[in-house]
Amino acid sequence: MSVRPQIKLAPSILAADMGRLADAVREVAELGADRIHIDVMDGIFVPNITFGPIVVKWLRPVTRLPLEVHLMIDRPERYLEDFAKAGADTLIVHQEGALHLNRTIQAIRALGKKAGVAINPATPAGALEEVLADIDLVLAMTVNPGFGGQAFIASTLGKIAKLRRTIDDSGLDCELEVDGGVDADTIGAVVDAGARVLVAGSAIFGAPGGPRAGIAALHSRLG
Repeated sequence: MSVRPQIKLAPSILAADMGRLADAVREVAELGADRIHIDVMDGIFVPNITFGPIVVKWLRPVTRLPLEVHLMIDRPERYLEDFAKAGADTLIVHQEGALHLNRTIQAIRALGKKAGVAINPATPAGALEEVLADIDLVLAMTVNPGFGGQAFIASTLGKIAKLRRTIDDSGLDCELEVDGGVDADTIGAVVDAGARVLVAGSAIFGAPGGPRAGIAALHSRLG
């Protein structure tokens, strides 16, 4: 009998009530979340504007959970130090937005933070071949970045599986995370494809019964 892999949940505050953000973070922490996912958008790399370093600074005293900052921004190297000083534990940059990706990864390491790289749905897994050994996390987007509540793109499952094989075959200590459209209906396929860290926003904060019901629904599909 195969053993179900350990799965980590990373609630995305993009879907939380901004009027009670601190309370929302505390609630999901108490419900067993493993980390907090913070989507940073600049209106250039993606057609939306969200959070800056000040939000990370405000949330840092609220929880002991790791704060992973997903930089959906153009030229992320300009803001690495700001987010690091604000209290981020992991800095995730996009392969498509970092002109000199290896240098950006090195800069994150130099700040003493974990380095992650995200790829959009249309970006092939092979685009990360040269950096997988240098990062702590690869984030496969399963929707086009920019907005929460989008439908899961099923064609990304093959890419997730390919990344899983590459990581395992190379013996890399690199987490495989997915972001976009993860809910009770898609979580099984995502995990079966090889994801081990799941970002979920609407499925948790937008659940009819609130975060408790949302997280319970996700866990119920994991067995």
